[in-house]
Amino acid sequence: MSTTSEPTAKALRPPAPPRGWSSERLMGWGFVGLWIVLGLALVTYLFSAWNPELFAKYAPSYLSGLRVTLTLVAISTVLGAVLSLPICYARMSKNRVLNAISFGYVYFFRGTPLLAQTFLIYYGFGSFRPQLEAIGLWSFFREAWYCAVFAFALNTAAYQAEILRGAIESVGKGQWEAASALGLSKLQTLYKVVLPQALIVALRPYGNEIILMIKGSAIVAIITVYDLMGETRRAFSRTFDFQTYLWAALLYLSLVETLRHFIDWIERRITRHLHR
Repeated sequence: MSTTSEPTAKALRPPAPPRGWSSERLMGWGFVGLWIVLGLALVTYLFSAWNPELFAKYAPSYLSGLRVTLTLVAISTVLGAVLSLPICYARMSKNRVLNAISFGYVYFFRGTPLLAQTFLIYYGFGSFRPQLEAIGLWSFFREAWYCAVFAFALNTAAYQAEILRGAIESVGKGQWEAASALGLSKLQTLYKVVLPQALIVALRPYGNEIILMIKGSAIVAIITVYDLMGETRRAFSRTFDFQTYLWAALLYLSLVETLRHFIDWIERRITRHLHR
């Protein structure tokens, strides 16, 4: 009798009273208010300091830099995705040699700054010009653009390999066993059963990785690649107007928000069968 009346008593229990304004809650709202004030101040500054002549002069340069940024991120992301497949396979392999090599690769590129990796490729390989000329690779490593793409592709390949490995391992072993019981080979199981589920898990981390690539692409301006940040630095060096950096910040923010909403839309589309 007491067992059946217990859920009823819980169901009839009145709702908990609303929480008061604790110090943590006040601090949180204080930070929100501070960001709102800073945002309004930024908008006010942009309107008050708006210079149409400056905008008309440097807007084409910003668009050119934006194209360079998007091209760099797109090419390096695709190349990194292709390179991440064998790395992921090696990381999951039972072969100790392959596993050790792939672990070392991932450990290095995830554990060192992207800026240092870019410098190592651009300035490091540049120190071996005679040797590179002898094997015909100097025409590649003398160009800052190619070095930037190479560095970014190697870096994102390490991250994408770990994302893919984690997503595949998140699929239960019962999926493999059930597919094997149905007569599917391991390759068929991977492509038809495991990967469709793993990619749902990996979608959000993939999106975060691309966002980090977009924001990290600003470092290529240091090696004379005129991407969005490179054009921004050139505009500021000629005008000494602080709003040139604000324009760049707004463009980066627009790129990130557009990509974030696009990833959200894809996630909703591919998980429709999970919503009820």
